[in-house]
Amino acid sequence: MEADVSEMRNELQSRDGLWRRIQLECQQLHTELLKIKEYKDMQEIQKKHQSSRVQLTEQLENKNTGLLLFAENQKHQEEELNKIRNHVYREEQSHCSEQERMKTEISDLTEELHQKEITIATIMEKASLLERQLKMELETKQKLLTKQQLLEFRYQVIKSENTHLKEMV
Repeated sequence: MEADVSEMRNELQSRDGLWRRIQLECQQLHTELLKIKEYKDMQEIQKKHQSSRVQLTEQLENKNTGLLLFAENQKHQEEELNKIRNHVYREEQSHCSEQERMKTEISDLTEELHQKEITIATIMEKASLLERQLKMELETKQKLLTKQQLLEFRYQVIKSENTHLKEMV
């Protein structure tokens, strides 16, 4: 019985360790969720930057109209405009590539989170199954213990009767 109790204690300690690992993984998943929220916030900031970039582009177009009015400085102003356009183009390209990278990273993090949620669900199912098995084993052992105590009691009664009969003989 002591060995069984020790074995059960070891099993419970093992399950406690498993439970703590599950809790740690949940904390890690929470941290990853916070990172995903940060990425979403960054995307919103980029959208705001994009709208300001659109405003800048509109302002550049208005300036372009004004530049056409100054025909004698047209060549110099066209060069300046081309520089600005190239810069805007490079910025847009940089922004697009950064946005794609972030989308990919968010997708990867979402997939990883999904996998971890599946893992947690599986672990929880296994823990539940083990807990039920342990309860069933405990009930069985309790029944066996009760049976053994009953048999010991009967043995003592029979032994007492036997002693009594021997004395009578």
